[in-house]
Amino acid sequence: MKKLLTIIFFCLTAVYADLSVQKIENMIQKIHLKREGISLDKLEQTKEPFVRIEQEENTTVVIVPEPREEDVKLSLHAIMGGKAFINDGWKKVGDVILGYTVKYIGKKGVVLRNRNTIKKLFLGKPKKKIIILEERE
Repeated sequence: MKKLLTIIFFCLTAVYADLSVQKIENMIQKIHLKREGISLDKLEQTKEPFVRIEQEENTTVVIVPEPREEDVKLSLHAIMGGKAFINDGWKKVGDVILGYTVKYIGKKGVVLRNRNTIKKLFLGKPKKKIIILEERE
């Protein structure tokens, strides 16, 4: 079936793509003919498509920066039993800490939200503070 469709496609392409030298020369002659365009009078009477906005010269633009909230220091120390130990206190979902609401507590991190600000806290890699003593002779 695919072979039949492919053969039909190539046959139709060959039939409709017949460009003889005479056809190509006719196309070139049509390109070289001067085409009639719009007269200059009609062109001058057309409405300008671009809108110009005039500004007063005496105006001054003052941009007032929005007050930035200071970045709050939040640190995640542990997660256990659906609670997270953040900044020396155990918090669960829905609790508020320094203006941030706890939205999600996962296995390795916590998501906090304050209006439009979202913070993600993750547990750090455990530090190896184990001292191994070796006996030497």
